[in-house]
Amino acid sequence: MLSLYTSALTSSITSPIRFKLFSIMFFSGLISLYFLSPVFSQEGTDTLAESTTAVDTSETSSVVEPSLVYLLDLEEAIGVVTAKRIVEAIKLSEEDGAEALVIMLDTPGGFTASTWTINKAILNSHVPVIVYIGPAGSRAGSAGVYITYAAHIAVMAPGTNIGSAHPVSGGGEEIDSVMNEKVTNDAVASIRAMAKKRGRNEKWAESAVRESVNITAHEADSLGVVDLLADSREELYEKIDGWEVETPIGKKKLNLSHVNEVELHLTFIESILRLISSPNIAFLLLSIGGLGIMMEIYNPGSIFPGVVGVICMILGMYAMQTLPINSAGVALMIFAIILFIAEIKITSYGLLTVGGVISLAFGGMMLIDSTDPSLRVDPSLIWTISISIGLVMGILILLIVRARNKQVATGSEGMVGEIGEARSNLAPEGMVHVCGELWKARSSETINNGEKVVVTEVHGIHLIVKKST
Repeated sequence: MLSLYTSALTSSITSPIRFKLFSIMFFSGLISLYFLSPVFSQEGTDTLAESTTAVDTSETSSVVEPSLVYLLDLEEAIGVVTAKRIVEAIKLSEEDGAEALVIMLDTPGGFTASTWTINKAILNSHVPVIVYIGPAGSRAGSAGVYITYAAHIAVMAPGTNIGSAHPVSGGGEEIDSVMNEKVTNDAVASIRAMAKKRGRNEKWAESAVRESVNITAHEADSLGVVDLLADSREELYEKIDGWEVETPIGKKKLNLSHVNEVELHLTFIESILRLISSPNIAFLLLSIGGLGIMMEIYNPGSIFPGVVGVICMILGMYAMQTLPINSAGVALMIFAIILFIAEIKITSYGLLTVGGVISLAFGGMMLIDSTDPSLRVDPSLIWTISISIGLVMGILILLIVRARNKQVATGSEGMVGEIGEARSNLAPEGMVHVCGELWKARSSETINNGEKVVVTEVHGIHLIVKKST
């Protein structure tokens, strides 16, 4: 039964058309497995439209023209796309003369370069930026602390927390003492400068960086880490109505008695870029790209695997430009692809494939230069992809071995070993009937008419035969 299944699999995959269909089904299944799996799926969806809500915080709102307030909801790790969204939101707010920009923040942290870009944009914004850590259950971890301190007004909802801003190195290794001191002192100087500018607790800010302390919303309010607490945005607008904030172009008094709140959603392009910039997607793209190229090398001309492979590799390289990549992780992934390709050309009985799977797994774990688990490639995805590619390579190795060991079935070489019948006496030459055809044959022994013969050699249009035993 197993031999029948293997033969069917061999014949189906070695057929060019069926190989294309197999490739399409495999790649589609692999991609679907990722996107449909609850382990890796993203929560929530973004739309292109802007939603407008009028928030009334005054009894006399009917005679007051509503103030434009832009709302940006950030429930994600801080990355390149996040920084781009905030910078563009600030620019849009300034161009449209918005009263304020509210950033709903819920983040585990993010990458340093993106965080500094966001802080610089907020500190130089002509429109007041209000960072609201909410709703309940949200957090501002690591990079979120710096963004909160950069805001003109910092607000938390009860049931939220903030802290753990100590800088860490990438690749999972400890920072050496000298480098640790440099990085930490730089981060402390930055957050203390923002705390002094905004009139917030400098001592706690330093503790958050040096000691990774974390506090609740009520503690943050009592310590002066944030400006106030609010259960909702309506309560927030009511409490800060009339507040005066300092901007680079002078002081501005907030008029939020009647608010026209406009939410800024992700555009389609931003959605694609954010998806590609995810560490999990970056690893998936690089893996599928390498697999597609390998399958194209195995069966040249199948087209689909090669096209998909090149596209995924290009998108993966784009993702690498938006993420802090560990060069050792990239080197291991490239080495894994080289081993897989070598396995197709060299018979190593699976040793190169095993090495490739191990190299790919370690490369995935080291790919992102961050020790924050939420910012690294999911281990479950790493092993799923590595094992899947290993299984595919195992199938390819099996097909290659079977093809090499299979007896030639066409051409003159395919006649060797065939059984026929003498149609005349061979002493030493005569006629034989083989594979439904009459052939001139020669034998080193006397063979009588009607005896069974076996073909041993083929010389042009003559067969060399002997008696069949």
